[in-house]
Amino acid sequence: MTTNNGPAPFSTDRLDALPLRVAHAEEMAAVLDDPGLHAFTGGAPESAGELRARYERQTAGSPDPAERWWNWVLGARDENRLVGYVQATVRGTRAEIAWVTGTAWQGRGYAKEAARGLVAHLLGGGEVRTVIAHVHPGHAASAAVAAAAGLAPTGEREDGEERWRLGAG
Repeated sequence: MTTNNGPAPFSTDRLDALPLRVAHAEEMAAVLDDPGLHAFTGGAPESAGELRARYERQTAGSPDPAERWWNWVLGARDENRLVGYVQATVRGTRAEIAWVTGTAWQGRGYAKEAARGLVAHLLGGGEVRTVIAHVHPGHAASAAVAAAAGLAPTGEREDGEERWRLGAG
């Protein structure tokens, strides 16, 4: 599940989930350079420098010792390039997850595959028993990814998003 330096890598049929490194910022800036990726979450694409600064904070870890920030970039093996990321914020036996696939790679099933792989990786370690995702109610593609990963809508709302859950409450 984890190594001394953060989350352990994992793989799916077509993707390698590699622990986030600051060195990924340049390539990820190009992958994420589409304002449309922020339609449901707000914000705007970040430059390589802005991503570098964010990745430095993320790889340093949470200032709260009870919370772990696990972030992976997604490498598509057949393309030999990064195509998105997945992340988990782990507190106790609960993980809150998120995923993003760059616009150029959407519609290929990468997000579903990555989310399924992330959930399996988290639950397979024995520590995480509940997985949560927050999905904007108008984002059908993200709801489809959550469902493919085995999560179900709870009807609960937080910050305008619906909470999806797999596992114990």
